[in-house]
Amino acid sequence: MCQTKPTPTRRAFLATGLGAGLALAAQAVPSYGESRGSKTETTIRLGGDVTTLINVFIVEPENQQKLIQVLKEGTESFFSKQPGFISSSVLTSKDGHRAINYSQWRSINDIESFRGNPYFAPYIQRIAALAKSESILCDVVDIHLA
Repeated sequence: MCQTKPTPTRRAFLATGLGAGLALAAQAVPSYGESRGSKTETTIRLGGDVTTLINVFIVEPENQQKLIQVLKEGTESFFSKQPGFISSSVLTSKDGHRAINYSQWRSINDIESFRGNPYFAPYIQRIAALAKSESILCDVVDIHLA
């Protein structure tokens, strides 16, 4: 049985969730939640009933804001309308060289489904023109709060 714990802020997530593997001072960009586009706080859900997809982008500083715009447009017009979408948050490094997209989905099948959508390939090509990226499928296994 999964327990639901209070949820940390995006900055707390960065400090606890990525701190060990990727030390990065970041600014949060507004997130999008299940209400299909309304700006809200992201809930980090503990347990295996949610699949977390983290995309880490390496970008030249002059392209960081262009990348953020592409990520926001993709979330607003496509991802937030897909079955299984829960939330998406984008973080940017203060040095301008990285962006992180943290999204949660109901299942891995929902992620595989949007990847098969005809809109997805041109979207990824737009991103590839701006940044190198790595996708990581995760389960949230622990949350620490102050």
